Amino acid sequence: MGLLRPLAGRIEVLGQPMPSAADRVLARVGYVPERPHLYPRLTVAETLRYHAAFYPTWDNEWAFELVERLRLDPRRPVRRMSKGEKGKLLILLAIAQRPELLVLDEPTDGLDPVVRRDVLTAVLDYVSHTNATVFISSHLVHELERICDWVGVVDDGGLVAELPMEQFKNGIKRIRVVNPPVDTSDAPFRVLSRRFVDRHEPTETWVVRGWQGRACSYFERIGATLQDVVDLDLEEGFVELLRTARPGDNGYGNGAGSL
Repeated sequence: MGLLRPLAGRIEVLGQPMPSAADRVLARVGYVPERPHLYPRLTVAETLRYHAAFYPTWDNEWAFELVERLRLDPRRPVRRMSKGEKGKLLILLAIAQRPELLVLDEPTDGLDPVVRRDVLTAVLDYVSHTNATVFISSHLVHELERICDWVGVVDDGGLVAELPMEQFKNGIKRIRVVNPPVDTSDAPFRVLSRRFVDRHEPTETWVVRGWQGRACSYFERIGATLQDVVDLDLEEGFVELLRTARPGDNGYGNGAGSL
């Protein structure tokens, strides 16, 4: 969004350098910040007219269609709106300018389930009609599962993982291994964590990333037995990836995690 300059390297958005081309880039970007940036004394209708003045691509007819669809009162002052109403208004402002890119920072944080559904439905409908790109940051992991094609996990400013959503959902498993090897460097997957099931039995529970069907043959080859393969939901996989990336959670065999 041009708020920070890179300390090294470069930033490109929509093929343009940022922040030097911010005026051209931001004209093509719809932005919903985590904290509302609305003038409290303006009504909904006045807010729309004010916002429209900055964007030549603003679609006024569609903006007021969205007002009705999102059940907003055009005469209501912003200062008298609930958090949910403000959330819907912010999404409306972002997509009524017909952007090529939507940048959404925690767009549904703190909203009730009905409002969250309305907000996300408006975004998905816009994308389906325009093929725009949506870049969304959220801690509501379960919500991202149904709307995102690609997922990145960020921890302490670093990109821990980046992959298609289907690989994220289907490639992270919890498995139980009898007679596990100490070294897993030749495994056809990455071991994120491994823990003893019982310290008196040669059985461990592993969380692995990059699981594929051919992985089963690996255990036969090394003389181990694979007992169970359990799918993890998106939030569980997210937590395991974060745990792997954080100092102090490393190290048993080739995996990451604590015993």
